[in-house]
Amino acid sequence: MSGSEGGQLPAGEKALAGKVALVTGGSRAAGRGIAVQLGAAGATVYVTGRTTRAQRSEMNRPETIDETAELVDAAGGRGIAVQVDHTSPEEVRELVARIELLIKSPGGLVVEMTDGTNEYNATNYRVSFFYDVAKGAVSRMAFALAHELEQYGAAAVLLTPGWLRSEAMLDGFGVTEENWQDATKAIPHFAISESPSYVGRAVAALAADSDVARWNGKSVSSGELARIYGFTDLDGSRPDAWRYIVEVQDPGKPANTTGYR
Repeated sequence: MSGSEGGQLPAGEKALAGKVALVTGGSRAAGRGIAVQLGAAGATVYVTGRTTRAQRSEMNRPETIDETAELVDAAGGRGIAVQVDHTSPEEVRELVARIELLIKSPGGLVVEMTDGTNEYNATNYRVSFFYDVAKGAVSRMAFALAHELEQYGAAAVLLTPGWLRSEAMLDGFGVTEENWQDATKAIPHFAISESPSYVGRAVAALAADSDVARWNGKSVSSGELARIYGFTDLDGSRPDAWRYIVEVQDPGKPANTTGYR
């Protein structure tokens, strides 16, 4: 997330009007939720990914960066779809040259997405060797970026959603966002899940915070930021998944979200 595109904002403008954001992996899930919520706050959002209407990635999912950009527009921002394979140095260089704003003015923000807070991941083995190492690497990347960006008045934050109701997750349970609660019949703890819009609102809140530097190098969750900034999920609740996981799910207690959403 970069600074302003063009000077001081008129009174009454959306919180992120005049701001430019890049959301990688924006075809679906958290990426789409973040892009749309940044757009709802008035930002111009570059949405990158490999899947377009003309070409699917090997994941063979139907969601596209084109659709996400249109959703950004509909939310009140400006969406720009750019097909980028972020494993290709050349494509990444072309993208960075096109935007090139993060450290041009104070207030820039990098949000690294992961699964689990630093506190949780430090004491729990995560799924498999490779998954565990990958999540540790993302954490360290956010920590290192925080040190590198501080001199430019920019911040890097490590953010984790809770149990995310991504398109693939909903498909796996055979439900939609409209009837997702039916999935709790099979997995009761799914009751603590959250929509991609929730973590999107967390990113938008961080980006609009004039004192975002206070979060530099920190590990936070969508539930934690919801308590601090006062936003909710689409249904008006504030799921606090990582506290629930520690206090209810991991100890083997029956599913009960009372006090956790």
